[in-house]
Amino acid sequence: MPRPKRCRRVCCDPKYKYYKPRGVPLDSLTCIDLAMDELEALRLADGVGMTQCTAAARMGISQPTFNRILSGARNKVANGLVNGNALRIEWNAESVPSSEEDPGQISARRRKRGGRL
Repeated sequence: MPRPKRCRRVCCDPKYKYYKPRGVPLDSLTCIDLAMDELEALRLADGVGMTQCTAAARMGISQPTFNRILSGARNKVANGLVNGNALRIEWNAESVPSSEEDPGQISARRRKRGGRL
């Protein structure tokens, strides 16, 4: 039995949940599901320009896990753009909303209070 997934911190809550080609009805398109952690990985790596190590620490995951999430997200977005599919952004259970604070500051607060957030 595989190990359960760790919760991933995400800081973005997108205003729109679907992206599709203009002029084509959504019901006639194939939808590709993009998870919130994949969107967050794209935002941190490509939007903000963070290194993978820094972005992984921000999300509370390891760098190899971040790399797998990021390459999966890039693959889905490229597939959607090239093939004219719709992208649907979905909230997944492994993602937890967080502030833009540095994870080191959050950990220091936890140690100071003697517990978890």
